[in-house]
Amino acid sequence: MKNFCLALAAVLALACSTKKEPMALGPYSEQYRPQIHFSPAKNWTNDPNGLVYHEGEYHLFFQYNPFGDTWGHMSWGHAVSKDLIHWEELPVAIQEYPDATTGDSTMIFSGTVVIDKNNSAGFGANALVALYTSHVHQNNRARVQHQSIAYSTDKGRTWTRYSKNPVLDIQRKDFRDPKVFWYEPGQKWVMVLVVPDLYKVQLYSSVNLKEWTLMSEFGNAGDRRRIWECPDLYQLPVENQQGKTKWVLSLSGSHPSGDDFVGMQYFTGDFDGHRFTTPDSAARYMDFGKDYYAGIVFNHLDKKIMFGWVNNWTYGNQIPTSPWRGAFSLPRELSLKEDAGSFELVQRPIDLATIRDDTRIDFKNVNGPVELRVDLNAANSGIKLVSASGDEVTIGVDTARRLLIDRTKAGRVDFQKQFASIETSKPLAQLPAHLHIFIDHSIIEVFSNDGEVAMCEQFFFRSTQFAIKPFGKAELKIGWRLKSIWR
Repeated sequence: MKNFCLALAAVLALACSTKKEPMALGPYSEQYRPQIHFSPAKNWTNDPNGLVYHEGEYHLFFQYNPFGDTWGHMSWGHAVSKDLIHWEELPVAIQEYPDATTGDSTMIFSGTVVIDKNNSAGFGANALVALYTSHVHQNNRARVQHQSIAYSTDKGRTWTRYSKNPVLDIQRKDFRDPKVFWYEPGQKWVMVLVVPDLYKVQLYSSVNLKEWTLMSEFGNAGDRRRIWECPDLYQLPVENQQGKTKWVLSLSGSHPSGDDFVGMQYFTGDFDGHRFTTPDSAARYMDFGKDYYAGIVFNHLDKKIMFGWVNNWTYGNQIPTSPWRGAFSLPRELSLKEDAGSFELVQRPIDLATIRDDTRIDFKNVNGPVELRVDLNAANSGIKLVSASGDEVTIGVDTARRLLIDRTKAGRVDFQKQFASIETSKPLAQLPAHLHIFIDHSIIEVFSNDGEVAMCEQFFFRSTQFAIKPFGKAELKIGWRLKSIWR
């Protein structure tokens, strides 16, 4: 009893103390928890789904396991934001469900959300309609994938599955990831989705979101070293050319470094309401880091803003985070630049000025998320992040003028044999390279020369403090501490 009283007195004394002690780790404060990138409070997440802007809210749905921190039981998680920076996680939107009659279970795979302004589906004007892949399986053995719909009339807070699902079924085990948008010139809905193992994108049309007609197919192009997933089709402005636009078809599959990893590629061309065509069928990659996948753009938003999943299937189930696994990139605004008739994707992170801290950065002792501007004025230049425990990440350009990230010494790298790696981009158009860098607790995003090249990588230092050390002809121009989006 005496020991108990002494302990209680100590607790009370601490509680009454005016000295501010560091807070104990709690929700969104765990080791490796991103502080400027969205991640769910707990459990596994992968692909972003159903990105839509509706009545002043940005909706982020995502592949989510309500029961554990590895892949399984795929359902749709849900979060909303007013500014694309601060997020509120909501209850699971659409959850895996069993069929007591057949013994099947249906996971809710990737898909999209649209605003049915004209009540074309009959669920009510301005209803949110989700179109997703129903992954029907029994004892974890896939039987079929088909496309289904659910709808919400309360700003996405509750969802009702359509009683006559599926709305599109071609009786294949692999047939998934519908992205749907309204095509105004044809007054119709357009769906793009993939037959993954055939490296084929199919385009369908509908006037009511329930009955779909095949219009065309796109394939025999790009990188086909891994199956195709998560397609998206959207129109982008060409910079410095008033009123000029081109269509972009992006999808997920192999990584530029090879088929051991996953990544994203894109094609530029034209869409006439029925068919997407491109004069250049070569593979072009969206991100040269190892951790950017399944990106799609928001529906019903004038700007084209994309989210990607920050992880890689090669090691995604093993990354040393807890109680969550998986996060999402910073939102990226997309456009195109034309050079000698070729159109190149430009990706710029949204402005994070509202969460910048005026406190001057001590580059010798960084703790917490930061935003940096760095100029690399020659090859073999860059910065090193060196932690208090001796861990190290290098960001720079090599002798071939390629942007690189080296995480071979980045602390905890032994959880999976292929995680420790050096990534390089396509050659930069020119030097100096002006880098825009975001360093979160376990995520690095780098944008070179105003969005010419992007790289997204995870890293897991053993300590939170690190120094930023330039080398070669690198110049640290400016840096900002960034406030946590969770505080």
